[in-house]
Formats: sequence, structure tokens, C-alpha cells
Amino acid sequence: MDPRLTGLDLKTSLSAIVDLVLPRVCVVCGRTLLQQERHICLNCLADLPETHFAMSGRNPMADKFNARIAGEEYEPYAYAAALFYYAADSDYSRITQALKYHRDFGAGKFFARMLGKRLGESGLFDDVDLIVPVPLHWTRQWTRGYNQAEVIARELAATLSAPCRTDLLRRCRRTATQTRLSGEEKSANVAGAFRATKKAVSLASGDGISHILLVDDVFTSGATMGECCKTLRQAFGAQTRISAASLGYAGY
Repeated sequence: MDPRLTGLDLKTSLSAIVDLVLPRVCVVCGRTLLQQERHICLNCLADLPETHFAMSGRNPMADKFNARIAGEEYEPYAYAAALFYYAADSDYSRITQALKYHRDFGAGKFFARMLGKRLGESGLFDDVDLIVPVPLHWTRQWTRGYNQAEVIARELAATLSAPCRTDLLRRCRRTATQTRLSGEEKSANVAGAFRATKKAVSLASGDGISHILLVDDVFTSGATMGECCKTLRQAFGAQTRISAASLGYAGY
């Protein structure tokens, strides 16, 4: 008998049998996972290039994001955190690609919960009132069938005990993919691409919204999140801190 089936309860044994028929593999290296491993093997998990940004109010991602949203008026310093360093040529880029392109919701939620745990442990995000995923244009979401940022945001919402709101921000113009654009081209590409909804304006007119967390899958230049922040700022006053979180951070 396969040694993985000895000494296991019924549920675990059935799971092991399924693994024999349809092996689960590591999202990073592709190796067949052991019974106790979920989505990523222990070797790849041990080498996960975590940023640890959640534990520091000031970090490279936060500095880049604050530079994007800086204006003439006072702006509360925005916190920003990502789970791991992202590089397109790294096997770890498959973590976000699995969710974005291959509909691997299980892996997406797994790593989002990991990010949520880091945010919850930091203390900097304890006062988050709303979690807002970066929206897709309706045509792209209709084609893909889902918004990967929303998948991540809903897991963070569960961890941080804050509502996920998808009705406050709209992408009113379909933009080109940002992947191969320069920094200036990325900024121009998303300029004016978002609108705050009437619900956002109505919500902002009340009291009690002190901290909003914007969520996306990968933070690169900060152009998209910066534009979303500026758009929400038109509805929410300077007293509201708007911070950012993502699974990956491309530190270049």
C-alpha cells in the first residue's frame, strides 16, 4: 500500500486517493505536493521572497505609493504592503498568474489569507473601515468572468473584519495592459480611467470612514493604485487615509 495511505483517518485517506488520481502540484515549482502541503511545497514556501512590508509603516512600496498620490493639500501617509517580491522571470510570479490567468481561486485565496495574516499582525491596518479592489473594465471582467483583485480583497476583508466594497469605484475606460509600458506610459494609460460612484460620495458624506485599503494583485509602478486613490480622494476628504495592499511587489 502506498505509505501515504497508512495511519490516516477516512477523510485524509480519501484525499490521498484523490491525490494519486489527480496529483496536486506546487504552484511555484510544479512538484507533486505532499498530503500536508497546500498549493505550495514546503521548499518553495521556505524560500518565498517575503517583503515584510506590513511590519513597517515606511517601506519602499509605501514610499513609492505616497510619491504617486502626493499633492498640494495635506495627505495622510498611506501604508502599503505586499506579500512577496515579484519578478516576471521568477517562478514565484506563477502565484499571481495562477489566479489571474488560470482561474486557480484556491491558490489565490490561500496566498491572500497569508497576506491578510501579515496585515493583521502588523497593527497598522487594524482601523481599516473599507476594502476596495481595483476594478476591471466591465468588458474585461465579462470576458474573464471575475476580477482577481476582488478575490484577494474578499479574503483580506474576512481577515481584517472590514467590508469589501466593489460599488465605490468604477473603471470607466478600458485601458491597455500595463505590462510592457514605461513608467510615464503607465501613468498616461490610466489617467482618468476611474470614477467614484454616487455610493462613494454618499458614504463619504457621513462619518466614520477613517481608513480605506485599496487592493490589487501586483504593485509595479503604482500608477493604477495611485489613480484609484486620487479618484477616491475626490469623494473622501483628507481625514481619510487610503492605503494599498497587493500579493506581489515589483521593486523596480
